[in-house]
Amino acid sequence: MRPVFWLLVALAWFATTGWRPLLEPDEGRYAEIPREMWVSGDWVTPRLNDVKYFEKPALQYWVTAAMYSVFGVREWTSRFWSCALAFLCIPMTYLFARWMYGSMAIAGAAAAVLAINPFFLIIGQINLLDSALTFFLIASMFAYLRAGAAAAGSAEERRWMLITALALGLAVLSKGIVALVLAGGTLIIHMIVTHDVRALRRWYLPLTIPLFLLVTAPWFVLISVRNPEFPEFFFIHEHFSRFLTDEADRAGPVWFFLPYVLLALLPWIAQVWPALRTAARGGPRNASESAVWFLLIWCAIVLVFFSVSHSKLPPYIMPMMPPLAVLLAPRIAERPASIRQAAWITCVLVVLIAVALVVVAHRKAGILPMPLLIWSSVAAIIVLAMALSRRREWVPAALGAILGIQALMMSYSALPPLRTSKPLVAAIRPLVGPDTQLFSVDQYRQSVPPYLGRTLRVVRYRGELDFGFSQDASQYVPTLDAFIAEWSSAGSALAFVAPEVMDDLRARGVPFRVRAADGRSVVVSRR
Repeated sequence: MRPVFWLLVALAWFATTGWRPLLEPDEGRYAEIPREMWVSGDWVTPRLNDVKYFEKPALQYWVTAAMYSVFGVREWTSRFWSCALAFLCIPMTYLFARWMYGSMAIAGAAAAVLAINPFFLIIGQINLLDSALTFFLIASMFAYLRAGAAAAGSAEERRWMLITALALGLAVLSKGIVALVLAGGTLIIHMIVTHDVRALRRWYLPLTIPLFLLVTAPWFVLISVRNPEFPEFFFIHEHFSRFLTDEADRAGPVWFFLPYVLLALLPWIAQVWPALRTAARGGPRNASESAVWFLLIWCAIVLVFFSVSHSKLPPYIMPMMPPLAVLLAPRIAERPASIRQAAWITCVLVVLIAVALVVVAHRKAGILPMPLLIWSSVAAIIVLAMALSRRREWVPAALGAILGIQALMMSYSALPPLRTSKPLVAAIRPLVGPDTQLFSVDQYRQSVPPYLGRTLRVVRYRGELDFGFSQDASQYVPTLDAFIAEWSSAGSALAFVAPEVMDDLRARGVPFRVRAADGRSVVVSRR
């Protein structure tokens, strides 16, 4: 495919990364941790609101902090790493499908399936760790399959296995040992199903293990030395406890992920079953010479593993998406009309969501926020133009889907009550001086610190800061009485207060002046 097409897709992909406000909670959190890393100069111990935050590894924090040091704290700099790696999954899928099938048409179909995947487009635009995990995991898997096609003992096989180990290490450094579980589970099941253990011989363990450890071990060792509490929390609490118990309060039924898989495959729904049936037709014994069965097992492992987990969030199944695109690609390439069908299905989906956002906004607020109405209209116009296009190439359809979904996300950002504090912080920023004390009462809005460039004293709320507060309670105020005492003796002070607490503060005679509100928080000043 011509480079200009990739440039157009890239421009579309990043079109709104600098416009959309940081959404809560995830985008605020993953913008703030690197900001504190950059400000403090401590690139080993992640902190959120000035307390230790050990839930995830540090790779994305490092890259984002480096972006801040060059370009400043911006929406686009906070999103760059996750959005860039999500985008790079598309050309990577294209290149792998071209190698696997030896056909540019099938490679283009694979890119189309991924680039017109509504689930992938939404998750890939949000500042999460799942895009980096997906990119590096899929890169390791694709490299492993390339190694399997090379001559045994050849330099090519060794080179691809080194890339496999490198990418797998970066996947672990992106989101933890879940990367090893998914990759290892797929390898083991594939060997069992195909009765083929020859794959073990290609690992070049004297080379791949040191490379993997060189990537992963330094940070894990260093943070454990500086923070002896890290290993138990990170490995036991964050991995095993979350998987085996409801501790994270993210439980869901075993079929939790099926609607999201349906959303991902919706534009190609008529082709899914025939494509997967054809892919599996050779059977596991013949598939030992092919990558197809490996991809099928990979998708099944990801879906089953997270379905039985007690901690479920939609982005967890992101690593399924590129392999699914490769599996569906031959069927799509045989039926060029399916691109237009996918465009129309995507058009209907986006228009329905746009209308739903308008209706919900009107019912919630009684009025229609103009940005929401404008962006919902833009989304509908974009996808309608895409669907009416007579061109059968996948790039116009992909451009329409990418831009349409981003317009929807802009519209969602304006849905009341806002899931961002950007306008709220802008309204009270002139009141914040270097000596102003900042409090957050009965809540912690994740986007407030990155927009303010300051951390907060948190009152009567622990949430995901609980572990950090258990190590250092200097930023924590345990009771409302303790807050009132500090507030009453403060000079310049502002507090972000949960609306349901306001009546209690009034009843107690607490002196304050309301400065701004957005439906999720009321900002009050001491004077």
